[in-house]
Amino acid sequence: MDEYINTGNKDTRSGFGVGLLELGRTNPNVVALCADLTGSLKMNEFKNEFPERFIQVGIAEANMMGIAAGMTIGEKIPFTGTFANFSTGRVYDQIRQSIAYSNKNVKICASHAGITLGEDGATHQILEDIGLMKMLPGMTVINTCDYNQTKAATIEISKYNGPVYLRFGRPKVPNFTEEDQNFEIGKGIKLIEGSDVTIVATGHLVWESISAAKDLLSQGINAEVINIHTIKPLDKDIILKSINKTNSLVSCEEHNILGGLGESISRLIVQNNKLCPMEFVGVNDSFGESGTPEQLMNKYKLNSENIIDKCVKVISRKKLI
Repeated sequence: MDEYINTGNKDTRSGFGVGLLELGRTNPNVVALCADLTGSLKMNEFKNEFPERFIQVGIAEANMMGIAAGMTIGEKIPFTGTFANFSTGRVYDQIRQSIAYSNKNVKICASHAGITLGEDGATHQILEDIGLMKMLPGMTVINTCDYNQTKAATIEISKYNGPVYLRFGRPKVPNFTEEDQNFEIGKGIKLIEGSDVTIVATGHLVWESISAAKDLLSQGINAEVINIHTIKPLDKDIILKSINKTNSLVSCEEHNILGGLGESISRLIVQNNKLCPMEFVGVNDSFGESGTPEQLMNKYKLNSENIIDKCVKVISRKKLI
């Protein structure tokens, strides 16, 4: 349980920036496009070192997606960068028609996801992007949990041939995964072994789940914690094996509970006749609002306290079966 230690709070968007720079130095086919948010996406170092491979599109996100799709024809590997809201909701038609439909090798990299964008409020936050992206045929959807994992994912998706949506965030959060980790698309990671309840988390909720598991242990509850960094394709085996043991599950995500990770898991459970009590930690069909990341995570109960409550609740439901 003490294996996962916060080595210092760092923003996941910086992990993307460092990963992109490393790619620039090792793969000449990697190009980067940004929609007037170079600093926010931590793309400045790539731009400065490889100006001939960087395109500042300006506030023209739809054009950026079209340009990126076209560049793949010349065997380039384009990484687009803007806020998650503008990377998905604003340009859904262009992604669907120009990238997903024709299976273009574009990496859609989206910062400031969820509500932890904070003070900019609901118009800039997005809690529907995972649902939008996972419904597109052939789209891989990744939501990383810390700086180190975001860097590793950024590098790994360059090796994958096909469209990818990489989701990360703005605030500084605990950095606890291995620095030189092997990131494997589509493979969940069991962080903590447990027998009483399965906690499946993604993104910023992974650290909250680790914290919850530590507190639950003091109550005599052994929680198994699984980090699902790839929401599509979903690692079915790791989830099914866990619930075979615990017979209860709590899903945790900084996203609307409609259309997110939890819904994918619930479908998996039903399709495999592994019915068990399940609870959801996520935003319950609402928009966000303005506030600090901490204030918003607490207001919408995206925290370890709510994860603990949901675990206790799901275990009590298990006993009634």
